[in-house]
Amino acid sequence: MKLRYRFLAGSVLSAPLIACVLSSPVLAQPVQGIYVAGEGGATFNQDQRVRSSAMFPDGRDRWRTGAVGIGSVGYGLGNGFRVEVEGNYRNMDYQRFVTNSVQSRADGRRQTYGVMANALFDMDIGKSWLFPYFGAGVGYGWTAMNTSITAPGSTLSQHVGGTFGNVTYQGIFGLAFPVPWVVGLSATAEYRFWTMLGPQSHGSTAMGTIGGRNVAKQYSFASGNRDTVTDFNHSLMLGLRYEFNPAPPPPPPAPPEITAPAPAAARTYLVFFDWDKSGLTDRARSIVAVAAQASAHTALTRIEVSGYTDSSAAHPGPRGESYNMTLSLRRANAVKAELVRDGVAGTIIGVNGFGQTHQIVATGPDVREPQNRRVEIILR
Repeated sequence: MKLRYRFLAGSVLSAPLIACVLSSPVLAQPVQGIYVAGEGGATFNQDQRVRSSAMFPDGRDRWRTGAVGIGSVGYGLGNGFRVEVEGNYRNMDYQRFVTNSVQSRADGRRQTYGVMANALFDMDIGKSWLFPYFGAGVGYGWTAMNTSITAPGSTLSQHVGGTFGNVTYQGIFGLAFPVPWVVGLSATAEYRFWTMLGPQSHGSTAMGTIGGRNVAKQYSFASGNRDTVTDFNHSLMLGLRYEFNPAPPPPPPAPPEITAPAPAAARTYLVFFDWDKSGLTDRARSIVAVAAQASAHTALTRIEVSGYTDSSAAHPGPRGESYNMTLSLRRANAVKAELVRDGVAGTIIGVNGFGQTHQIVATGPDVREPQNRRVEIILR
């Protein structure tokens, strides 16, 4: 029951981080291809529970803050997942042996090293400068012990040494910061919870007068195993990761397509005339004035003024058609003159007379149709 409690206490820092990551939707950062990584920092071990069969009483080992270094080679799958193989090393000095029955002084250190296989997932949270990641790993490691414990004022002493190997596993949470001026390079900040399965057994020799189960006996020499459990380690590290085949950056947004402005539609104004007349009525002059004003606010290349008549004539036949052609031209020139009076440059005005052709209302010969007696002003 105590072992389970201590395990939960050791992993309590990593559990909220993983739960937070899993509870929010994220996108993958596509790390792809082979990469290498290295990192180092500080490592902290929780107190380890000790069971000793070599004269010393049971208690707890307490370690000072140590150093950790990790190197890894991995492969990104391009969809956020990556796998890697790591080598790790941790080193920390012995602080003291904690027990209620003996006041002791400790010296020495422990070293752990091993290999692990990790699976990780990189996230895209919408920030080009920050990519969180998390993962887990399993492997095999070794713990080398070389420590001594003495009880000041007595003859009690103990030496612990040797190397023990067992299965290891870990949880990982980190932050990657791409280095903008080196493509493929990222700085990392990382937390790892690491543990080795126990009990870990190391050789122990002791001299003194207290037995392994706190039973007094005569001064003697003893040797045996010293077992430790609850090997829970926390590491905080900074490092670098380099991808040999980084995903290409997203292409820059395409410039907005510039389309040529559509040519302005021609605007047409109709001026109507009385039968056999080419003079402008007041209504006709107002229409011409509107056309002149519109031309001042429009980018023009030319103005076409075309005159027409209806099919009636004072003299039917070819003579009447010739008369209507002349009448249509007089009407067109009358409108041009009015446009010029309204301020339009005469050089851009073209005049045409089409007689009784191109009727708006189709009629037979010799029909007086008011809508066909017209001049069309076309602004182009």
